[in-house]
Amino acid sequence: MFLLKNETWYLERIVFLVAGVFSLVGVTLGVFWNPWGFALNALVGLNLFVFGTLGFCPMAIILDKFGIRSYCKRV
Repeated sequence: MFLLKNETWYLERIVFLVAGVFSLVGVTLGVFWNPWGFALNALVGLNLFVFGTLGFCPMAIILDKFGIRSYCKRV
């Protein structure tokens, strides 16, 4: 199993945290409110795919503006 150091909150870790929260919110909305809530999960998955393949993520841009540094810049 691969574990990164978790003493600090770096950009990639926060992106995955936000994606997980949005995914759980989408499932909750889909189950308890309206099936269209599952569309939020599709958008989160698409954004993670784009981030993984192209390196573009709007949330990463926002977090960078707040001064959160990438793990690669810390090492």
